[in-house]
Amino acid sequence: MLNLIDLRGRTPSMSELRRALPRGGTDVNAVLPTVTPMVEEVRHQGAEAALDFGEKFDKVRPAQVRVAPEELRRALAELDPKVREALEEAIARVRKVHTEQVPNPHTTELAPGATVTEVFLPVVRVGLYVPGGSAVYPSSVVMNVVPAQAAGVESLVVASPPQAEFGGLPHPTILAACELLGVSEVWAVGGAQGIALLAYGDDAAGLEPVDKITGPGNIFVTAAKRLVNGVVGIDSEAGPTEIAILADDSADPVNIAYDLISQAEHDVLAASVLITDSVELAEQVIVEVGARYSITRNAERVAEALKGQQSGIVLVDDLETAIAAADAYAAEHLEVHTRNARKVAERIRHAGAIFVGDFAPVPLGDYAAGSNHVLPTSGTARFSSGLTTHTFLRPVNLIEYDERALKEISETVIALADAEDLPAHGEAIRARFEDLSTDREGK
Repeated sequence: MLNLIDLRGRTPSMSELRRALPRGGTDVNAVLPTVTPMVEEVRHQGAEAALDFGEKFDKVRPAQVRVAPEELRRALAELDPKVREALEEAIARVRKVHTEQVPNPHTTELAPGATVTEVFLPVVRVGLYVPGGSAVYPSSVVMNVVPAQAAGVESLVVASPPQAEFGGLPHPTILAACELLGVSEVWAVGGAQGIALLAYGDDAAGLEPVDKITGPGNIFVTAAKRLVNGVVGIDSEAGPTEIAILADDSADPVNIAYDLISQAEHDVLAASVLITDSVELAEQVIVEVGARYSITRNAERVAEALKGQQSGIVLVDDLETAIAAADAYAAEHLEVHTRNARKVAERIRHAGAIFVGDFAPVPLGDYAAGSNHVLPTSGTARFSSGLTTHTFLRPVNLIEYDERALKEISETVIALADAEDLPAHGEAIRARFEDLSTDREGK
């Protein structure tokens, strides 16, 4: 079921690894011709256009975009008590982690009377996208809302697709999670049209645009985020979910099989990759996956994902090469199942999140580890990070110089301004200490 990529017998370069490692992904450019006119129509026609597209794709048309407050309260009142308790525990853990991520302002003194203070200001209004359709993700509500709240965001709106089954409202578990978190503004709109409406708003419908959009979605959502990037900020362009497992011969093949299967359950495009220097472990995992995937309710989806070109087992000669391969892959989720797992994990440079040892599987991070599950995909963990409190904060410098401090540095500024042939820059400094009117009369 899993493709086998044998890299033994050599030490592959980073270039070779990038070519050899299994990778699926989606071509966002391919859907831009479809999504661009949708975004433009919502830009000019607002909520009505978004509702038109929703009716076309979701087969339902809500009476209005904004969900009434009583619907949020009703959803929470009717929520299964066990699910509510689980959400409350997850929220508490995620909030603790993200609250402690808030950075403190600090001041650097460069000279007497010369300081630069860095402060962290929250984005004023954010749009948090929560997917719908074939699955329901209240955990995505938690992972988006909590860090925004921890950052001090003043205004936030959750957008999620309307569901025909629920009369044009988002899934009730999504609404219940919003109410539990104190989110009062929820829009029943999804897809590319939802992203466009978040970016441009609609004054006539009372829908205020946002300053930044976060949250995962399908390829059409991703394309829309690309198109509105610059009008608003975005967190990332999320691709299909992925797991890489770095393991040696000490690993438990049953645990690894279940972890590969659990990730494949998300999506037929999901990637499940094992990187190991143990042929015996690889063979055992193949047997265990084959024996166990069919008993899950989503067996067909799992099978398609595991058979896809994006999934497989990578065989290497030794742990050093395995670490290099894991870094080259730069997984959204990386599990480490080796001897001295913590030490090995600390050597990894590229991963969205690293799960250490037998008792920290990726599903824990999906819900209640306290970390965030919105993470970089498709190798982008080499240069970007997952969603955190920092996502919703902007560092701003406050520059304070008194007269003496400015005078002390003035010649430096003037010399550099002259070197760049920007004399007015230097004059703006000199004017504070000299009468430049004689210069003008001379000219």
